[in-house]
Amino acid sequence: MDFFKIIDQLSEVDADVLGRFDSRRAIFGSLGTAAKRSALAATPLFLGALFQKAYAGTTATAVEVLQYGLALELFEQDFYKKVQASTQYAGALAADKAAIDQIKKHEDSHVALLNTAIKGLGGTPVTGVTFKSAVFATLATFKTGAAATSQLGIAQLLEDTGVRAYKGRAGELLGTELLTVALRIHSVEARHAAKIRTMRGQKAWVNPGDDLAAHPVYSSGVTPGSTPAAFGLVVPAYAGPSPTENNTTQSNVPITTGLGITYTAADAAASFDEYLQVAEVLDNSRAGGLIGA
Repeated sequence: MDFFKIIDQLSEVDADVLGRFDSRRAIFGSLGTAAKRSALAATPLFLGALFQKAYAGTTATAVEVLQYGLALELFEQDFYKKVQASTQYAGALAADKAAIDQIKKHEDSHVALLNTAIKGLGGTPVTGVTFKSAVFATLATFKTGAAATSQLGIAQLLEDTGVRAYKGRAGELLGTELLTVALRIHSVEARHAAKIRTMRGQKAWVNPGDDLAAHPVYSSGVTPGSTPAAFGLVVPAYAGPSPTENNTTQSNVPITTGLGITYTAADAAASFDEYLQVAEVLDNSRAGGLIGA
């Protein structure tokens, strides 16, 4: 893949193509060698993000991306609010309750920040995104028992999904200060995920041996026959399944190559986190099936 040949071909049908990339002059200035060009060509997601930003009419606006983030934060905020009000939480260990209280404060702060950012861009923040009360009522315990029926088991699924969701849209904010806003939240969500996992006795990172490893949250693609609910959000066109969490190849590089016989496929899969597209996150098997009154 020759990056500059692509630009030349685009200029034949779009005379303004170089102008579209003008704000990324610093990026192009760093591509002075063939080695650097090859390195960039080997990262199609990065190239795709550049073109999406250059042709803004074909992708979501910054407000739409922030609305998506706000919907996820409102969803988590409401979930932890329900946890705090539950009888299961009342009987939990003090240290576990303190952790949930702190995570809830973080979610409150994320909601406040995203609300302000969206209003600053002239948008009207999305509201009313809640965790389904009927589903929450089925969560019989705070921490123990069947993973998918405990409050912390669901918290793990939500936090892991949130991390992948933010990663899935970061490229659409490339070249804007809003990317910094999103990444500040993304890194804390990852810490939440690690904390919840540790509280449950799981590894802090996504691992094929987790007790929830078979849950649809950790797969990719839209469930056949399902219709992801938009919940008032703009849902970009679904482009096909994202990489799965057991993926062992990154940017066309097999991660197990040259790392020794003790480095397993499970090690490789756990070394990287994968992204999810909006349609996948809102699929009925994931957040889409848990959002509602």
